[in-house]
Amino acid sequence: MKSAERAYDALVIGSGIAGMSVALELADQGSVCLITKRELNDTNTSRAQGGISAVLGHHDSFESHIRDTLVAGAGLCQEDVVELVVRGGPEAIDKLLARGVDFDRDDQGDLMLTREGGHSYRRVAHSLDTTGAAVQEAVAQRVLTHPNVDVRVRHHAVDLITRGKIAKNRGTGVPGGRGDRVLGAYVLDVDEGTVQAFAANVVCLATGGAGRTYLYTTNPDIATGDGVAMAYRAGARIANMEFFQFHPTLLYHPAERHFLVSEALRGEGGILRNANGEPFMPRYHELADLAPRDIVARAIDSELKTRGDESVFLDMTHLEADFLAERFPNIHATCSGVGIDMCVQPIPVVPAAHYMCGGVLTDDVGRTNIEGLVAVGEVACTGLHGANRLASNSLLEGAVFADRAAEAARQVIAGKDGPPDLDLPDWDTGDARSHDEAVVMNHSWDEIRRLMWNYVGIVRSTRRLKRARRRLDLLYNEVREEYWRFLLTPELVELRNLCQVARLIVDSALMRHESRGLHYSLDHPETDDNWLHDTVVRKPAGR
Repeated sequence: MKSAERAYDALVIGSGIAGMSVALELADQGSVCLITKRELNDTNTSRAQGGISAVLGHHDSFESHIRDTLVAGAGLCQEDVVELVVRGGPEAIDKLLARGVDFDRDDQGDLMLTREGGHSYRRVAHSLDTTGAAVQEAVAQRVLTHPNVDVRVRHHAVDLITRGKIAKNRGTGVPGGRGDRVLGAYVLDVDEGTVQAFAANVVCLATGGAGRTYLYTTNPDIATGDGVAMAYRAGARIANMEFFQFHPTLLYHPAERHFLVSEALRGEGGILRNANGEPFMPRYHELADLAPRDIVARAIDSELKTRGDESVFLDMTHLEADFLAERFPNIHATCSGVGIDMCVQPIPVVPAAHYMCGGVLTDDVGRTNIEGLVAVGEVACTGLHGANRLASNSLLEGAVFADRAAEAARQVIAGKDGPPDLDLPDWDTGDARSHDEAVVMNHSWDEIRRLMWNYVGIVRSTRRLKRARRRLDLLYNEVREEYWRFLLTPELVELRNLCQVARLIVDSALMRHESRGLHYSLDHPETDDNWLHDTVVRKPAGR
């Protein structure tokens, strides 16, 4: 089938800061299609509260930001990547300002900066406590008004199309081989219920994270690991999936199951206390409440398990009420909406899955081992985060690497004579039919997330990991062999991806025989310098 009506210089999958920034950078050179599986603003970016870290203060330095990032990353950061991202921070902030992002300023008109856990100085630019929403809105407006960007909402990427995949289907080769190239993607039009082939010279994965793999998460429903799963199936290398960051402070209330309580509260003086009112963080780390996230999350987990409490409490009551209401209006309003006045009572909080530090392995310009495929943002493993992400380095990475990946993509596009004119095969529906498996699918989804929370959470053991892997294999085969016989729905695509990503997390955790950063194993509690390398997995050839 000729797909000229769906052929572009670049196909961008995902509409957060990384995907939209790549689209804008490429749109002046060629045609860009940006697809997002729900609405344009339904992203992890839009829910980011804290801000973007960059060296902007008079007393700060690049060297200090680099050092803080390396310390948080527990020995696995790539120092050259850390340096290029940190040094690119001020320019990234300037570009966001030029695109209309309204960061908070002080009375002198300078950017107002806050400090978060693991940072030595105030270096986090913010827009109240809804920084991500401010970024999303401003950049989305630019994307929507650019004549060369074709925005397709409610379009769900199903699988990447590669030269090797087509060759295998035609009986002339196997996918994922040396020199494989991406040609586009199969995309489910959610409203039409049909799968179409989109062709492109360059495909950019910017699909965000996979927090929905876990029972408790700060992530929105869209975070189902789609990009990692698609890239793995296509033969891309996946790295460091065992390092899944748990945010220490999710609001513990049944009416707000995914509401993150920003680390910026602790940056402004918040104190974590147990149910007896004791400030416990000084017992765990010299930085106390400003320790890196992995330390704080494990400390809370230890307190809860040791004491049998349901939550710990973040105490802001010693700060001025007017300051709290003005500095954190969204958090203040959300807490008030469930009957918690943060000005006079501590906020109940628990850890929750928050950020995927691993992902599709890239070089320092976002290129993967598959020609024409780049990955940017949380879906990518660039070497910046190592074994644990420093707070507010995520939006920074998305902005800086978007520019670098766009430059790499421009070089590919420049060597082509316009959008590809390809004869891509139709999506093979076989004897697929409609189904009424919603109850069974929901049960599988719930089982995966509970397995991951109970057996692959903040503290792990080899026995628990192996038990989780056996059950995940059964669930994955059910999805692949049973559900896949039915007509595709977004829920089915997500379930398949969710199960695949869960298995990659478990496999990576089983491979690392030490504790480092976000990966803590009861069977290997010590850090071992023999494991100072990435954990890389790849789909076996021919499978």
